[in-house]
Amino acid sequence: MTGPTKNRIGIYPGTFDPITYGHLDLINRALALFDHLIVAVAINPAKVHLFKPEDRRDMILECLPLLEMDDVQRRVEVVVFSGLLAQLAVQRGATAILRGLRAVSDFEFEFQIALTNRALAPSVEAVFLMPNAKYTYLSSTIIKNVAQHGGDVTKFVPPIVVERLARRYAETRNSQG
Repeated sequence: MTGPTKNRIGIYPGTFDPITYGHLDLINRALALFDHLIVAVAINPAKVHLFKPEDRRDMILECLPLLEMDDVQRRVEVVVFSGLLAQLAVQRGATAILRGLRAVSDFEFEFQIALTNRALAPSVEAVFLMPNAKYTYLSSTIIKNVAQHGGDVTKFVPPIVVERLARRYAETRNSQG
């Protein structure tokens, strides 16, 4: 005898400054596990961001059609948040918080965060996913560094992000005189 299935809601948090093909790969993988995915753009006052939170949200929304799923627009929601992720997860009825692990070095930090979130929200599980091997070295920080110095980032981020990076760094150079 089977009962009704629970709507599985996952939250994928990050700064996404900017979104990369690695992030999109994890969103795609998460859609195989969750009925609904909330991509949560974090406002982290401890970090200096290149893009405003709303710009990061908009870039993610513009990149979602790149995922070859008919219902991606219906199943993925992108929100901007500040505060505790565990609180957001409980408020939104999430069953899990999704985090990507690129290397063993990511695990220790992510493990500590997962245990803290479990203490704050015991009903919400931590789910760790590894990206496709071709994206394991990608990080938004590396991409920003390459773009800032005029390097080609077309292999790492979608075209809309390439354009936004070029525009942002051109604005920065122009404002510096």
